[in-house]
Amino acid sequence: MFLLLSVCLIAQPAQCHEERINLSYDNPNPFLCLRNSQSTLAVWQEQHPDYHVKSWRCAPKGTLPNDL
Repeated sequence: MFLLLSVCLIAQPAQCHEERINLSYDNPNPFLCLRNSQSTLAVWQEQHPDYHVKSWRCAPKGTLPNDL
């Protein structure tokens, strides 16, 4: 599973891009992704203090959308 993030610079809110985080498990169970995503998001946010997570969602490997 991947956790897909749409993130924007805090100083320039119109400047956004997508981040993909590999959640290191292959089970495509959306519940597992949702359950584990909050802690993953918190760690990512702590490591990237200049960004704001605008939106996020889970996606199974092999079915990644073109945009969030």
